[in-house]
Amino acid sequence: MGSNIWVAFLLFFIIITYEGYFIETVNSATVTYDHRALVIDGKRRVLQSGSIHYPRSTPEVWPEIINKAKEGGLDVIETYVFWNYHEPVKGQYYFEGRFDLVRFVKTVQEAGLLVHLRIGPYACAEWNYGGFPIWLHFIPGIQFRTTNAPFKNEMKHFLAKIVEMMKEENLFATQGGPIILAQVENEYGNVEWSYGVGGELYVQWAAETAVSLNTSVPWVMCAQDDAPDPIINTCNGFYCDRFTPNSPSKPKMWTENYSGWFLGFGNPIPYRPVEDLAFAVARFFETGGTFQNYYMYFGGTNFGRTAGGPLVATSYDYDAPIDEYGKLSSSWLENATSPFVNRNCIPSSYAAFLRQPKWGHLRDLHKAIKHCEEYLISSDPTQLQLGLNLEAHIYYKHSNECAAFLANYGSSSDANVTFNGHVYFLPAWSVSILPDCKNVIFNTAKVVSQRTAGDPIFASTTLEPSSWGWYKETVGSWSNSSFSSPGLLEQISTTKDTSDFLWYSISINIGPDQGTELFLNIESLGHAALIFVNKKPIGFGYGNHEDASFILNELVALNPGNNTVDMLSMMIGVQNYGPWFDIAGAGIFFVAIGDLDTGKVDLSGEEWTYQVGLEGEYLGLANISLANSSLWTTGANPPVSQTLIWYKVSFLAPEGKGPLALDLASMGKGQAWVNGQGIGRYWSTYLSPSTGCNSSSGYDYRGAYDANKCLKNCGQPAQTLYHIPRTWVHDGENLLVLHEELGGDPSKISVRTRTGQEICAYISDTDPPPANSWKPNSEFISQKPEVQLTCDQGWHITSIIFASYGTPIGSCGTTFTMGTCHADVLTIIEQACLGEEECSITISTETLGDPCPGVLKSLAVQALCSN
Repeated sequence: MGSNIWVAFLLFFIIITYEGYFIETVNSATVTYDHRALVIDGKRRVLQSGSIHYPRSTPEVWPEIINKAKEGGLDVIETYVFWNYHEPVKGQYYFEGRFDLVRFVKTVQEAGLLVHLRIGPYACAEWNYGGFPIWLHFIPGIQFRTTNAPFKNEMKHFLAKIVEMMKEENLFATQGGPIILAQVENEYGNVEWSYGVGGELYVQWAAETAVSLNTSVPWVMCAQDDAPDPIINTCNGFYCDRFTPNSPSKPKMWTENYSGWFLGFGNPIPYRPVEDLAFAVARFFETGGTFQNYYMYFGGTNFGRTAGGPLVATSYDYDAPIDEYGKLSSSWLENATSPFVNRNCIPSSYAAFLRQPKWGHLRDLHKAIKHCEEYLISSDPTQLQLGLNLEAHIYYKHSNECAAFLANYGSSSDANVTFNGHVYFLPAWSVSILPDCKNVIFNTAKVVSQRTAGDPIFASTTLEPSSWGWYKETVGSWSNSSFSSPGLLEQISTTKDTSDFLWYSISINIGPDQGTELFLNIESLGHAALIFVNKKPIGFGYGNHEDASFILNELVALNPGNNTVDMLSMMIGVQNYGPWFDIAGAGIFFVAIGDLDTGKVDLSGEEWTYQVGLEGEYLGLANISLANSSLWTTGANPPVSQTLIWYKVSFLAPEGKGPLALDLASMGKGQAWVNGQGIGRYWSTYLSPSTGCNSSSGYDYRGAYDANKCLKNCGQPAQTLYHIPRTWVHDGENLLVLHEELGGDPSKISVRTRTGQEICAYISDTDPPPANSWKPNSEFISQKPEVQLTCDQGWHITSIIFASYGTPIGSCGTTFTMGTCHADVLTIIEQACLGEEECSITISTETLGDPCPGVLKSLAVQALCSN
């Protein structure tokens, strides 16, 4: 008996060992490339990718964001690596919490997706200082991004650090990990001209250094036409169908396809219509591309002081398919045994928020392209001109088997084209996909996925009125750490980015024979400044994202004798882009005072007193440990419209399962913290220009897109709602701290959570059936279109607001009304959908009746999703 047990144990050990080896070998993969595509384990791949930056969300929501990306049809997750937060002090590394890079890559792997790791280490990304640590700036003799020994030494060291970390965790594809690509540098080709021959040598060095690290996966350089072999040069932009790699041996790859654009304080909100985005993607694959990446697929939030500059907003939503708030995974919650997790802070589930129809339309596009993959990897495309601005690209697997893309790249005229003996309708600025060269299963201009209708429904909680505290900031120097120096100092070199703030102070003596009303003239490199004369605020100047510099002229009343001028210069993110951006300065560089009679007196070269930061920052007023400190003045009615004042208050998180938003519409400019965590900068009083947005009649997606083509919220603040991750709050009282710089009314602040959303769909008899219903050799044209409705997870369809089959009037987001032809299908829709998370209704007269034979009919449905 004992020997049998031993034999059984030995066999079990051999099986487990063998299976472990087998699993390891099948999971490891070779990654190479040829002129058509990346080649993974000897097979060309057509890959859809999306950017998700790990620090712009929290580890608790990573799994669901990644799973939603997979559900949306992505194969690859792309992320930068953020040097300044991984090495905040030279030689001291940080890879915890939101910055746990290994955990993020493993989370992607657990979802069954691949990774493109953009190590850089320059990121841009509208991230503070482009991802460079500020200490790098102060190394003697350093020059960034050129053939400079101090810079190259530090860059190589960090590249090697990240590569070695990935190798130690077996995260490269050849080790069984998900990383199939790595990137060195970032968009250097856009600025290389400014570095001369030093730039050319730097590109060569960066490529050689990357290859020498032996990642065993290909390296890319984006927007780098002179990327040397074997580095793949890739395209970044709104369109890349006309891009050609710099070698016939390299595949056509698109590393940044902008799903929208970033937001700057003082600017309207940019958005990119999904019809145009889908058109750009389809054209890229039509013309030979095999890898494309959405920048961003999930944008997230610039928490704390991570936002770049100048004046990049806290929201990094980017009009991405998954909106800024993401979702917490229910499966993650069920298995949350990680030491990183405080289960007392976790709700039982979380609501997900997809941007519709963008997410759904792109999902359908990815399915259609996936149906063509075997053809795309089998041959180069054959181009066929079909007319003016009309063409087809055909991919053959065999002489009698093909897939085709039909394109109308004109921006104004729809067309009928003849292809393979059949007539096809092509709206302007659209591409139709035919995986069998016969059936159209997707057209980029025909959006048949659901849409959101109007704004979300919110529940709000107000702040505890009895728990207010406030602390008035000292104007000017506040400690013996202040110092004096002749002349006006550049701000970043003085503060070393330890704070957004630098005080410039000077005393001015007015003689008995001088006038007391004088003009104060201030010029600044940016980004903003609050001016005090004799400790009273007299002016505020500021720039914008495009030009952060400004000039401020104020008529000031001075007293005979001594007067003080204190100027608080403010940074809103350190510059992150442009040639030599690392030496771009900030702060006040010219000050003069005078009148029209005597002229100006230049004070710029006088002795000035400097104070880095604010007293409240030094005291740590944002920390939970000081919530009950005697430093705070307390009361039920906090002061309003006060400059340079700190507030603290308790609040109960709204009931529910979703992420939270802090409504700061009543405030001016400042920063916010919840339970000690930095929510980010806010600036509610900086309104965008009142003109330039699209008319109420909508937008025309046709024609080339740029970041200024489609704008909304003109005349409004860029942002008033600020993301609070649900895991940053807990049951009971939570602490909110604000530093208000300009003045606001804190009593009107509220904390919101989404509790519902109206969704809708408008599908006609002639729209294509769902792309995933197509099967090879099937008569797809005989299948029927469907209305498909899905609530964000955790919600159900609780009411049907409108339902009509016939000729309904209106569109999603506006009020629907019945047309002259109408079948009352409300009962049919309610039976299919009420109480469900998702439902589908086939559009056919057999299902819905025929209220007007011979008339083209549509089904319009608007429903409410809620708890």
